[in-house]
Amino acid sequence: MDLLHYAFMQRALIAAALVGITAPAIGTYLVQRRQAVMGDGIGHVAMTGVALGFAFNTSPVWMATLVAVVGAVGMELIRSRGKTSGDIALAMLFYGGLAGGVMIINLAPGGSTANLSSYLFGSITTVSAEDITAVVILAAFVVAVTIGLRRQLFAISQDEEFARVTGLPVRALNLLMAVTAAVTVTVAMRIVGLLLVSAMMVIPVAAAQRVTRGFAATLSLAMAIGVVVSLSGTAATYYIDAPSGATIVLLAIAVFIVTTALSTPMARRRAKAARAAREVCVQDDVKV
Repeated sequence: MDLLHYAFMQRALIAAALVGITAPAIGTYLVQRRQAVMGDGIGHVAMTGVALGFAFNTSPVWMATLVAVVGAVGMELIRSRGKTSGDIALAMLFYGGLAGGVMIINLAPGGSTANLSSYLFGSITTVSAEDITAVVILAAFVVAVTIGLRRQLFAISQDEEFARVTGLPVRALNLLMAVTAAVTVTVAMRIVGLLLVSAMMVIPVAAAQRVTRGFAATLSLAMAIGVVVSLSGTAATYYIDAPSGATIVLLAIAVFIVTTALSTPMARRRAKAARAAREVCVQDDVKV
């Protein structure tokens, strides 16, 4: 394990583990709400924050967090008030964030789109000690929200109207979920990249759903898959000199394929058991 002898790899592995935990944690709720592409929209608008970080010579991670949070909150307010469709709001985030980031980075003194490359696709060699501090703080917030408020977030993900009737602050929880998704994007951008972060929110969850039957089990397994593929992909990047984001996402897809293959016979066995149980019930009714 010679890779652990290098400080940049130690930082990269810490960041990768946090990405593996946080992205599927919030992704489980987004998939439940059928908002799987929300990470893409936030990832694009976060590009503007990264560009502003370069332009003002400040931390791109914190600036991206600020801009991503503002964008996510704006999108959620538009969606909840019904002034336009969610698809239009997402499109505005996609294209406005992308265009704003490219424009600002090119207008910045000495800036060019090459500066955005490591943020777009991830790069283990560029994770600094300052980045780790920011990622740890932001990841702690994501875990606190997704685990600490799991019952409330699950309720609004299942049925907002029922959650509102039971007295839950639905609007506040929706805004909190949007903010948490935005924070997760900035946690993941140094390792996975802004263009691929949504995949880590969705694919581990989809893989877990193939072999689990309850929400809690799906959440736990998705986080476990996220950690395994993030650490494995980051370690593999060290040896094969490949982009970390692409490597991690491809590993996640491989896990999804495996769980899909395993779930088919499991589903058949459950269906067979269910049929057998129904037949027993019918026979009992006939005897009575």
